[in-house]
Amino acid sequence: MDFGVSDELVGTFAPIVVYWVYSGMYIMFGSFENYRLHSKKDEDDKNLVSKGAVVKGVLLQQAVQAVVSIILFTVTGSDDHAAIGQQSPIVLARQFFIAMVVMDTWQYFMHRYMHHNKFLYRHIHSQHHRLVVPYAFGALYNHPMEGLILDTIGGALSFLLSGMSPRVSVFFFSFATIKTVDDHCGLWLPGNLFHIFFKNNSAYHDIHHQLYGSKFNFSQPFFVMWDRILGTYMPYSLEKRASGGFEARPTKDCKDN
Repeated sequence: MDFGVSDELVGTFAPIVVYWVYSGMYIMFGSFENYRLHSKKDEDDKNLVSKGAVVKGVLLQQAVQAVVSIILFTVTGSDDHAAIGQQSPIVLARQFFIAMVVMDTWQYFMHRYMHHNKFLYRHIHSQHHRLVVPYAFGALYNHPMEGLILDTIGGALSFLLSGMSPRVSVFFFSFATIKTVDDHCGLWLPGNLFHIFFKNNSAYHDIHHQLYGSKFNFSQPFFVMWDRILGTYMPYSLEKRASGGFEARPTKDCKDN
């Protein structure tokens, strides 16, 4: 059944809807103290920005992303939807994998540079690190310039270099959105498939949000390969807290360095 909604329109707005629906699920899980990586008190006391400001910041970034997506789809759009439906699973898997590697590569080097360049960190990237204790709907809380450089341009490159269609991009960017939200959820839930299949997960990224981990674990959102290759990987163990929940603790040698 054709409702007259284009793939380009769905590809623009589906990731935004997915972001708020998926992070909303984690808001309901937030009271599960036995699975939190930080206590609720730490979340309230350590974070340096209000949740209202976080919502406004995320909505601004999503508005910019929507505009760029519409422009990108307009420039590269194709009406040949029949051909799109005939793509083999192997082709689709290859496009997904290429897009994941492109996005990871772009975000690793841009993210790392924003930490090592004092001007960029102080005036741009430090905004994201006001969330010392990450939570789900804060995943895209960034300075607008960072959102444009890391996420929007990184997404555009993934789309263009993988050769995926707007229809395929609906699934890829919705998946990438879910993964990004999950990495910031602040929970370690049993049976979470992202924790099973990806070394880059909520505990891994939580290390990066702590002061001792700010020069480590730059990789996002899928793999940890660039951290391992370039020596910025901080190994950690997941320990149970006496007060309930878990804590991602780096190895002593890494933390001392």
